[in-house]
Amino acid sequence: MADPAVRIRAERLSALYGGHAAVKDVTLGFPANTVTAVIGPSGCGKSTFLRCLNRLHELSPAGTVRGHVWLDDRDIYAADANPVVIRRRIGMVFQQANPFPTMSIAKNVAAGLTVNGRLSKDEMTEAVERALRGAALWDEVKDRLRASPLALSGGQQQRLCIARAIAPRPDVVLLDEPTSALDPGATQAIEELVQELKRDFTVVIVTHNMQQAARVSDFTAFFYLGEMVEHDHTTKLFTAPSNARTEAYVTGRFG
Repeated sequence: MADPAVRIRAERLSALYGGHAAVKDVTLGFPANTVTAVIGPSGCGKSTFLRCLNRLHELSPAGTVRGHVWLDDRDIYAADANPVVIRRRIGMVFQQANPFPTMSIAKNVAAGLTVNGRLSKDEMTEAVERALRGAALWDEVKDRLRASPLALSGGQQQRLCIARAIAPRPDVVLLDEPTSALDPGATQAIEELVQELKRDFTVVIVTHNMQQAARVSDFTAFFYLGEMVEHDHTTKLFTAPSNARTEAYVTGRFG
């Protein structure tokens, strides 16, 4: 891991389902305290790549990974790396909000805090509040922490899932199309939250919405047919892309 400014880096990373390569030989670094958007047409490997960054792809049927992912100076695919610990340091939020329906709002946030070690009651209360504030949800739920998360709106449920992901204070937060099922108002709230999150975390967001990528990200990577075609500062990639395929995609000629 050569560049200390890069918090997480994929190096010659390939992801396979059986014999089919969904991601092909990608090398891509993510600087600390930035937002990187991963864009591309459906089926291009965006979400599979994201799942490789915290060792979720290997849980897929016949899912295998080749190459390396470096978190600081540690290869998360090393033989002695603990996937549970890795996923605490690299949190993930999925396309559909998935709060635990049998747990209260507070216990949903606390769920990730009990994996390694135990906190005192006061420490747990403080950590839950900190995470809910970090997800811009505290003011909306502070008086109903014992209520079911299913009483929340879709946008609130997604922010609850973000609170659960950031509660263990990870280094990296992965967001897999987090607003695709939300209305415009909830989408705006999540986008504003993404800008807040990068103060404390390195954020990678997969999105099918190019306008969203342009609004929220510092860097953008364009994927096509499992390959990373281009990666650059977001403004440059959208206004003066270096690759003809990128230009065709961002101008709407395909995808």
